[in-house]
Amino acid sequence: MIWLGLDFRAGVLALVITSLVLYLLQPFAAKLNLLDHPKGRKDHANPTPVTGGLAILIGCAIAFVFIQRSGTSLQAFLAAAGLLVAMGVYDDLYDMRWYTRILIQALATLLIIFWGGVRVEQLGPAFGLDSLALGWLSVPFTIVATIGIINAMNMIDGADGLAGLLGLAALTMLAAAAVYAGNDVLASRLSVLCGALAGFLAWNIRLPWRPRAKVFLGNAGSALLGLVIAWISFRLTQNPGHPVNPVLALWLLPIPVMDCLVVSVRRLRQGRSPFAAGRDHIHHILLDAGFGPTRAAVYLAMFSLACGLGVALLIRTHWLPYPVLLAGFVAMCLGWYTLTANRARAVALFRGFRRQPPPSTESKAAGLDGEQRNT
Repeated sequence: MIWLGLDFRAGVLALVITSLVLYLLQPFAAKLNLLDHPKGRKDHANPTPVTGGLAILIGCAIAFVFIQRSGTSLQAFLAAAGLLVAMGVYDDLYDMRWYTRILIQALATLLIIFWGGVRVEQLGPAFGLDSLALGWLSVPFTIVATIGIINAMNMIDGADGLAGLLGLAALTMLAAAAVYAGNDVLASRLSVLCGALAGFLAWNIRLPWRPRAKVFLGNAGSALLGLVIAWISFRLTQNPGHPVNPVLALWLLPIPVMDCLVVSVRRLRQGRSPFAAGRDHIHHILLDAGFGPTRAAVYLAMFSLACGLGVALLIRTHWLPYPVLLAGFVAMCLGWYTLTANRARAVALFRGFRRQPPPSTESKAAGLDGEQRNT
């Protein structure tokens, strides 16, 4: 069933298959040690399967193959996704070096560039110009942008439901942008991706009758989610027939991009690697302020939706020029960098929003995120 370009039948199929695969993978995860064990900064009570990425890929692939036609771009995406999921599974088992992960992420990006024909070639609209072609810089820019989005999603994957909800918010808004731009093919693809991610969230997000996540994305899942968002964003913003301004794509994923940029800059200024472990991410600040993982995830997802929809309305009404919207995103990042320079001040600010007394050490430990594999 297709309505406004959205293929609900394929989306439901992806949701059901992803949920079913997660259930079937439970015993195999234990046998293969595809588990996130509670140790170090991780405080979940029991070893938890990290099979979310593998299940999402299987759910999407089956829905694409059996319901939707497979073109060259989709074939390249599935190949790149398979490579990243394989890398992520290996990383979850054996902990790869960061530079090896970057290299494989670059190889996956080359697949979508040269096989799928998806790359960033034009940045002019973001600056209010008719044309600003990247030329030979197109390939390295696309690689850097894709790797950046992949690692932004990995870094934000530190609380139950957070990466999944932020990813679903971004994909939902990208689907709306595709429908508005008349790109029915891409909207149909997004139906599948949203369905598969929703199937994962049914297992990952905390619920009143389930105090802990039953499964995590794992490094495979966060890498896959980053690739999905990059692939869709490039296809939307670099399509002359159905153009979407690159500035809008940036505002559809404000939290992971801002968090990644601010944390990376701060660590570099401290003489640390951007990939070093730490509790300096936005969700760590919210958790220390007394927000539970579910509440933090929902509030951050709501903020993302508000940003994306607000900027979309500004673009549609031509109320603000594109360079001003771009400058607004930079200003938001600078503001967050300044606020979090004093962690205690940032925690106190968010604690004030709760209008509740600060949690005790015991309650704080009980409310921390179940998966703390992010850097």
